[in-house]
Amino acid sequence: MLYWLFFEKLYPHFTPFRIFGYVTFRTLAASLTALLVALLLGPWMIRKLRDLQIGQHIREEGPESHQKKAGTPTMGGLLIITAVVIPTVLFTNLSNPYVWVALFGLLGYGAIGFLDDWSKVKKGKNLGLTGKQKMGLQVLLVLLLGVWLLVLHAKGLYSTEINMPFIKSWRPGLLIEPLLANPWTYPLAFVFFFGFLWLVVVGASNAVNLTDGLDGLASGLMIIAGGAMTVLCYVSGHRVFADYLDIARLPGAAELTIFAASLTGASLGFLWYNAHPAEVFMGDVGSLALGGSLGVIAVLIKQEILLIFIGGVYVMEALSVIIQVGSYKMTGKRVFRMAPLHHHFEKMGWDEAKVITRFWIAGLVMALFALTTLKLR
Repeated sequence: MLYWLFFEKLYPHFTPFRIFGYVTFRTLAASLTALLVALLLGPWMIRKLRDLQIGQHIREEGPESHQKKAGTPTMGGLLIITAVVIPTVLFTNLSNPYVWVALFGLLGYGAIGFLDDWSKVKKGKNLGLTGKQKMGLQVLLVLLLGVWLLVLHAKGLYSTEINMPFIKSWRPGLLIEPLLANPWTYPLAFVFFFGFLWLVVVGASNAVNLTDGLDGLASGLMIIAGGAMTVLCYVSGHRVFADYLDIARLPGAAELTIFAASLTGASLGFLWYNAHPAEVFMGDVGSLALGGSLGVIAVLIKQEILLIFIGGVYVMEALSVIIQVGSYKMTGKRVFRMAPLHHHFEKMGWDEAKVITRFWIAGLVMALFALTTLKLR
C-alpha cells in the first residue's frame, strides 16, 4: 500500500520517495513495524484474552512444573498474525503473487489453529480438533496451494526445481519430466508434486506446533529461522547474488524478503510477552501459522531441503515424537522419557530456562550452517 502510494504514484513528483523502491529499506521498515505492532498491541490483547477467559489448559501427563501455567492467556498467535499482516500489506508490492501466496499460508494455517484453540476453550480441556480433522484441513490447504503454484508455473512465474545444498549443477524438478512425457504417467508426476508439498508445508507447521511447549521456545527459534529466511529471500531475488551463489534466481522472491522480515519482527515482539515466565502463549493459531509460513516461503524460493537445517530444532522435536510413538506401538517401550524432545530434557532435571536457551543456541548454529552451505557447493 505504501509502496504503491509513495513509489508508484508520488515518486515521479517527489524524488526522495524513491527510497520506497528499495527492498532493503522496506524490509527494515517492515521488521520494525511488525516489532512495534506486537509490542504496542500486546498488553491490550493479553487483557482481552483474560477478559474472555481464554486460558491455557495443561495436559495432565505433562511435567508437574507446567501445571502452574494453567489459565495463562493463549491464542496470542493472533497478535503475531496481526503484526505480520500489517507491515506486509503496507510495504510490499501487492501486485506480486508471491506475497499473496505467503499470506494465504499464514492466514490459512492460522485459521486451522484458531479452530483448534477455540475448540479447546469451549470444551474446557486440552483437546481441540481431532487429528483427522486437523490433518484434513491442512491437506486441503496444501491442495489449494499446489493448484495456485501450478497456475503460476504455467505462467512462467514459479519454478518447480529445487536448490540442492552442496551441489551446484543438479536442480531436480518436482514435476518429473520423464513422467510428463507420457499422458498415462501424468498422475504420478502430480502425486509426487503434491506429496512433496504436503511433506514440506504440513511438516513445517506441525513441527513448530510440537515445539511450542516451553515459554518462548518456538517464538525464539522463529526469530532465528525467520532471519535466515529473510537472507535467503533477498539473495534469491537479487540477480548479482543469485548468479554469484549459483542458485535459482527468482525475481518475485525479493518481495518475500519483506514478508520474512515481518515474521521475524513479529516473533521478536511477541517474545517480549512470551519469554519465561510467559504472560501469554501463542497457541495453535500462532504455531501452525508460523510453521506453515516457513514452509510456504521455502517452497516459493526453492529452499525446501535447506529448511531442514534452518528449522533443525523444529525437525528434531517432530522426529522425537515420531520415534517415541513408533517405538511404543511396535515394542511397547519409550525411547525418550517424554516427547517432544524439550520435555525429555526437563524430565532429566534441566531447568526450563536452560532447555530454552540451549535449544536457541542449537537453532542458531543450525541456521548459520544452513547459510554457509550457499558457498559450500
